[in-house]
Amino acid sequence: MRRSASARIGIGFAAFAISAWSFFPIYWMIVSSLRSQQELFTRPTLLPSSFSLESYQQLLEVTDYPQQFRNSIVVALAVVAITLVASIIIAYAVTRFRVPFKLMIVGSMLYAYMFPPMLLAIPLYGIFVSLGIADSLFALVIAHCTLTLPLGVWLLWGFFKSMPFELEEAAMVDGCTRLGSFVRVVLPLSLPGIVTVAIFAFLLSWTDYTYALVMISSDTQKTLPVGLASMVGSFELRWGEVMAGATLIALPLFLMFTLLSRYFIQGLAAGATKG
Repeated sequence: MRRSASARIGIGFAAFAISAWSFFPIYWMIVSSLRSQQELFTRPTLLPSSFSLESYQQLLEVTDYPQQFRNSIVVALAVVAITLVASIIIAYAVTRFRVPFKLMIVGSMLYAYMFPPMLLAIPLYGIFVSLGIADSLFALVIAHCTLTLPLGVWLLWGFFKSMPFELEEAAMVDGCTRLGSFVRVVLPLSLPGIVTVAIFAFLLSWTDYTYALVMISSDTQKTLPVGLASMVGSFELRWGEVMAGATLIALPLFLMFTLLSRYFIQGLAAGATKG
């Protein structure tokens, strides 16, 4: 009993230390964004002497952050929508129909996901220039889908493959069409996987810097990561605005994981054991 209690205490202490180590940069980012401009360059303390929204006010009024935020929202939502529709159709087709070389198709898509983004960014930019769509949010959406679509197909393929076809047959016997059984049976049972794919697609698009840096050159089309990086100048570095911008970037991700964490955990667990 004594050894067991000591082990539990040790595990609890280790978990607390790892959590504190992981959360401290986020805490420091939030606290720094709430410090006054004068206090940012004094001796740092864990808690600011006073809280100020000056950095957020300067960020929203002086910089192009609101436009960059709108650009990121448009791109991320478009990537999520395209990824979900395409990955659901492809994953369902390769698990329910006779598709030649379907294992090679799914495996090659996952293999393409393993390439570094910079290795694909330059050829993609050349293609977009030849098509006349370079320096546009549409081109950036297509580029992001090259990252999100392979992962989405792979995750949903495991869900659809493990789902018994007898469930759909029972629905069709009761009068549903093939499409009706898919909508009423397959999609509800695959909700954790669909939510997991949506979260991954939003996360990859929202935080992408490489593709956005290569594809976008005009200031009006920049997304948040590139816009925030451009605030770090050679002669002036306004840490308050940078920290405030980083906090606002992390806010949608925090809200998403808070509201959808149950589905996300189920989707990861199922994806690790199914297929």
